[in-house]
Amino acid sequence: MADVFTYYVDDDGVGTRVDRFLVDNMEGYTRSSLQRLLDEGNVLVGNSPVAKNYKCKQGDVISVSVPDAKPLDLEAQNIPLDIVYEDNDLLVVNKQKGMVVHPANGNPDGTLVNALMYHCGDSLSGINGIIRPGIVHRIDKDTSGLLIVAKNDAAHVGLAQQIKDHSFTRAYEAVVYGNVKEDEGTVNLPIGRNPKDRKKMAVVKANSKPAVTHYQVLERFGDFTHIRCVLETGRTHQIRVHMAYIGHPVAGDGVYGPRKVITELEGQCLHAKQIGFVHPITNKYLEFDSELPDYFTKFISKIRK
Repeated sequence: MADVFTYYVDDDGVGTRVDRFLVDNMEGYTRSSLQRLLDEGNVLVGNSPVAKNYKCKQGDVISVSVPDAKPLDLEAQNIPLDIVYEDNDLLVVNKQKGMVVHPANGNPDGTLVNALMYHCGDSLSGINGIIRPGIVHRIDKDTSGLLIVAKNDAAHVGLAQQIKDHSFTRAYEAVVYGNVKEDEGTVNLPIGRNPKDRKKMAVVKANSKPAVTHYQVLERFGDFTHIRCVLETGRTHQIRVHMAYIGHPVAGDGVYGPRKVITELEGQCLHAKQIGFVHPITNKYLEFDSELPDYFTKFISKIRK
C-alpha cells in the first residue's frame, strides 16, 4: 500500500519547481527519486499529475504517493565479503578485484549486490523504489578497495548528500605509465560519454559533468609512477580517464591504456584505499584505510627492481 504525503504551497514556495519544493520538504528522499515519482505520475497538484518542471503557485495542494518498494528479482548468494565496518545503518566493504558491484548483462550474478542481499537479509535500502542494498557509490569491476553501502533510506540520503557536497573523502592509489614530473597536481576537466564509443568515458565539453581529481606522487620508477588520487567528484572511470588524458594511463588498463596490456595485473592497478565520512545517523566522523592488495604490491616490487 502506498504512503501519501500532502503539502501546501505558501509564499515561500511560489515560483519554485515542484521537484525542488519536494526536496526541501520531504526529508529522506533524493531529488532523483522524487523526479522518478513525478515521471511516473505519482505527484498531483489538485487532481492532476504534474511534470518535474512545474512551477508552484500560491495555494497549491501537492499530493505525493510513494508506492511500496518492490523486491529486486535477484538471487541472494552466500559470497564471502571482507567487511571492515558494520552497524545498523551502513557497512564498509573491501571489494576484491574482479567483483562486479551491480548485476548487468554479462554479469547476472556473483556480484557485490548478490552477496549483500544474502548478508543483509531484510535490512535493505529501498531509496530508488526497489528493495536492494543501497550502493551509494561504485568502483569498477577491476578496481579493488573500499566501498560504502547504506542499509536504509535515511543513511542512503545522508551519504549521497555528502558526496554531492564534496565532503565525502575518497582516496585511491594507482600505478600509472610514465614519469609524472610534478610532485602533485589537479586535473579539472569535465567527463562524459565518448561520442565515438558509448561504452567509454572521455574528457568532453558537450553532455558532460564537472570532474576534479587531485594527485600526488608517492614514488617514481622511471617508466612508471606510484600516485595517490583524491576525488573531489565521482564520475564514471574518473581517475582512469583523467590520468590517460594527461598522458599517464593507469597500468593494466585495457580500456584507456596502451593496446599492449600488462596481463599479469588482470585489470587496472587502482585501489580505493581510504574512505572518510560523517555517519548520517550518529553524526560521528568515520575513516577507514585498506592495505594495498597483493597484485598491487607485487607489481610495485617488480618495477622497483
